Amino acid sequence: MSPFLRNTFSIVVGIIVGSIINLSLLEIGGKLIAPPAGADLSNAEGWKAALPLLQAKHFLFPFLAHAMGTLAGAMAAAHWAVTKMRAAWIVGFVFFIGGIMSCFMIPAPLWFIATDLIMAYLPFAYMAGKYLGKKNK
Repeated sequence: MSPFLRNTFSIVVGIIVGSIINLSLLEIGGKLIAPPAGADLSNAEGWKAALPLLQAKHFLFPFLAHAMGTLAGAMAAAHWAVTKMRAAWIVGFVFFIGGIMSCFMIPAPLWFIATDLIMAYLPFAYMAGKYLGKKNK
């Protein structure tokens, strides 16, 4: 398989793996940390209405989902890619763009948006690329 096709395939697989981990952690978090009474977090309007009732604990699993989804996706991509760090970065940037888009769609406090965008996506993609880049040398 050509390096281009191998890298492309690994990035697609990484995005799929990361998305599955992300969504799974969000589902688990919703079951472990119940939303405030009467809050409907199934849509953006419900989030907007419930925002004053949410505590920091309600943002723990969304952060973990974003960070661990990015890490898993970047590791999967780097594992199969020829250019490991580049594949990890691309997956990280894809998830970072998704994070920016979610900032406009799902209301959240500024502290969470800043923490999420700064600490969840690119640092975890970097860690995955560095770890697998060294491991396979």
